[in-house]
Amino acid sequence: MKRSSLSLKWLEVFQLAARSGSIRDVAEETGLSVSTVSHHIRALEMALGVSLLDHRRRPMVVTPAGALFVRSVDEALQLLRKAEVEVRSGTLPETRALALALIEDFDSEIAPELARILTGAMPNCEFRHLTRPSHEILGLLHNREIDIGIATRPQSDPPDLIEHPLLRDPYVLAVPAAQQIAPEDYLTGRCPLPLLRYAKSQIMGAQIEAQLRRLRIDLPRQFEFESNQSIMGLIAEGGGWAITTPLNYMRAHRFHRQISLIAFPGKGFARYISVFTGDVHSAAVTSTVTGTLRRLIQNRAVDPAVERMPWLQGAFALSEEHQTAKAFRL
Repeated sequence: MKRSSLSLKWLEVFQLAARSGSIRDVAEETGLSVSTVSHHIRALEMALGVSLLDHRRRPMVVTPAGALFVRSVDEALQLLRKAEVEVRSGTLPETRALALALIEDFDSEIAPELARILTGAMPNCEFRHLTRPSHEILGLLHNREIDIGIATRPQSDPPDLIEHPLLRDPYVLAVPAAQQIAPEDYLTGRCPLPLLRYAKSQIMGAQIEAQLRRLRIDLPRQFEFESNQSIMGLIAEGGGWAITTPLNYMRAHRFHRQISLIAFPGKGFARYISVFTGDVHSAAVTSTVTGTLRRLIQNRAVDPAVERMPWLQGAFALSEEHQTAKAFRL
């Protein structure tokens, strides 16, 4: 069998250079010197006998030969990374490393229980558990800084990620329990209390703002928060109302008696929470995380919410188990 003379390091550096168009950016990302990065690329081009990058342009662009070659490099390196993950993971007890990030919606009960279960199932694993907003989690996945992320599905498909649907979380109105106002009056501006908005930088906040625009609802923009607990606390004190979800309400235990949820007037909408992985992942670990989360969410969030508010039956629910993972690509 003829052996390849190409270095794996050459291929990795070329892949990064083809993506960024900058030798300096590749050097910063890999920790190599600029001269070393240039040497690897030149060595690869000399071994192949073709120019892969147009070095005269800034940023550099791939040549026609480079464009053809980088597709094969992408496929080859992906297969190598996948094989490495599978060998290192094997069965759950053999897993050596796992970096997991969740949205803060699960940080009160579900995340600690998930961490307890996973650390017990993977006793030899170097485990990192992060809490981040959804948009940051998707960014960490895209940059391969974490292995698994639990986040709200964005409005546009996240590139290069595989989605495992988890939960449908409908948008509702959260209002002070003592308020006696018709639901539609909140959206028409006839409520004396202000709308407490989620930050537009968050996926949830952006979804709410998009729905209000579709419905041509224009309410004063006076208050905007990144913290769900701050919003719930103000509602409980009678300081405003919000468009939120049952999951956000359920984690604000201390305010339950002072807040009422109301079905969103008119055309309803929902956010969808999923388990996301990169294109290189351990199927065994992903299946365990997804299955454990489904059980915990059902027992700790969905069932208590539906028992308290039967009108949420079917609307606030796990995604159907027969739904298969969806792969997003650019």
